[in-house]
Amino acid sequence: MITNNKLDKSFGPVGTTAGLVLFVVGLITTVSSFYGLILIVLGAFVGFTSTSTFIDIEQKRIKFSNNIFGIISIGKWIPVEPTMKIGIKESNVTWSAFSQGNRNLDIEQKDFRIWLYDSDNREMLPLMKTDSIESAQAEMIKLCTQMGL
Repeated sequence: MITNNKLDKSFGPVGTTAGLVLFVVGLITTVSSFYGLILIVLGAFVGFTSTSTFIDIEQKRIKFSNNIFGIISIGKWIPVEPTMKIGIKESNVTWSAFSQGNRNLDIEQKDFRIWLYDSDNREMLPLMKTDSIESAQAEMIKLCTQMGL
């Protein structure tokens, strides 16, 4: 069984919104002009590109993936070894955007991420994100038992 854990949008919340607007405008513009196809492709790329992690419990492997256009998955499978560890880390990400009037928009995202560590305690890749520490601990225990760590 392979689970897909969505992590982040690659261009942040402001870029995603701008990409979706370009995509919709491209759909409307395509009726009268073929230049709308360029807007559709650009908007779909910016609006739908994201990152995620695939966890294959049966074959004990993990894949960090960049999902181009939200469909095309790019990444490689990493086999999970018994010497690897799983840990929880708090994530504080701030997305900044600036308008032409030189006003800034800061969007803060705070969550807890479950990370895979190698045998030397170096971070390898994030496995999933949760909103609270309690749910992160429950998911970490569940992953540890399923993956044999």
